[in-house]
Amino acid sequence: MSERHMRIGEVAERTGLSLRTIRHYEDVGLVTPSARSKGGFRLYTEADVERLMVIRRMKPLDFSLDEMRDLLQITDRLTATENAPAGPETARLRERLDAFRKVAEARCEALRARLAMAEDFATTLRRLQSDIHPPTHPPTHQPA
Repeated sequence: MSERHMRIGEVAERTGLSLRTIRHYEDVGLVTPSARSKGGFRLYTEADVERLMVIRRMKPLDFSLDEMRDLLQITDRLTATENAPAGPETARLRERLDAFRKVAEARCEALRARLAMAEDFATTLRRLQSDIHPPTHPPTHQPA
């Protein structure tokens, strides 16, 4: 049974990425459509969607395009069925993958700290707003 192919619009909808962003990721070599239709339309598989989701999840953690490419190459090598890495190369790739995990966890923790500060600020604004009582009566104009 052949794998189902999706056009770029469906992939954009499923990933939350714009068509332009998906095309950009193709241009910079992060993802390549698995096929093209007879009319030349990009066709993607579920594996392509998963690859785009990895990229999408890296973006808020400020990973660069080069870092994204590096991580994708690592995972491609580790999951390869043909010419699979062996011995020392597998160990080296796993170490690099673990380094990415540690960086991601540290960046998540930094984002949590920033979010906590932002929430504290919003709470401060709500408190200030409730402490400043609006006038109970609108000012009246005195006839001149």
